[in-house]
Amino acid sequence: PLRGGVVAAALPSAGRSYGSQAKEEEELRVRYLDDEHKGIVVLGLNRSHAKNALSKNLVKMMSKAVDALKSDKKVRTVVFRSEVPGIFCAGADLKERAKMHSSEVSSFVSRARATINELANLPVPTIAAIDGTALGGGLELALACDIRVAASSAKMGLVETKLAIIPGAGGTQRLPRTIGVSLAKELIFSARIVDGEEAKSIGLISHVVEQNEAGDAAYRRALALAREFLPQGPVAMRVAKLAINQGMEVDLVTGLAIEEACYAQTIPTKDRIEGLLAFKEKRPPRYKGE
Repeated sequence: PLRGGVVAAALPSAGRSYGSQAKEEEELRVRYLDDEHKGIVVLGLNRSHAKNALSKNLVKMMSKAVDALKSDKKVRTVVFRSEVPGIFCAGADLKERAKMHSSEVSSFVSRARATINELANLPVPTIAAIDGTALGGGLELALACDIRVAASSAKMGLVETKLAIIPGAGGTQRLPRTIGVSLAKELIFSARIVDGEEAKSIGLISHVVEQNEAGDAAYRRALALAREFLPQGPVAMRVAKLAINQGMEVDLVTGLAIEEACYAQTIPTKDRIEGLLAFKEKRPPRYKGE
């Protein structure tokens, strides 16, 4: 069931153009949602002929989109999804890679890694909606998001060892940080693919939902989750993410110092004053961000 008062029929669908900057031919569709979803931006992978495989052009488009989002104060949450039924992202475009010189391959992997890192460092919450298969770089893309939601029928795995290579866009680092070292090694060593139910049981995803007829159940759940984030203080959201991300990489004492420094950033803001006033006046806060 959807939470937060989201009515399924009112949700933006895969086939409907909404917000702005949506073009059918684009391999990455950037959509700024409106009305009750205002503040949510959807990045939709749209390379149906190649199962959303990461090409040089798609990575370039992703990098450009993420770069624009990180400085846009109107953006409150980013949802990453596929607009191709049954697939999230099949990983790197191996057909394109086969035509590359070895030096080009190295440059492409570096660019993909940098772009996925940029996504991970966006100052707002990010949610990956996995309604289909996410393999290799596709799962690495999802791992770079703060939260992952998947359909029970979705398939996920870091399968690079089958090709005699290793995950090269953060998978060897983000997977163990997400599900633990031993289990991450097992999945990478075996190139095993798990479904949504197993992914939920091992902590790879936060929510699993039964797929619907439209094939966008995870996207709908991601939108419902994103709406829970919208009413919160924008500055607080940004520094909370920063505190968590940086704190996870250090010892507890250092982490607490990071939290203290981040907390201090919320003290003088208009958001905090508005939050206290709203609490005192027993009304919903009206945050504008700073």
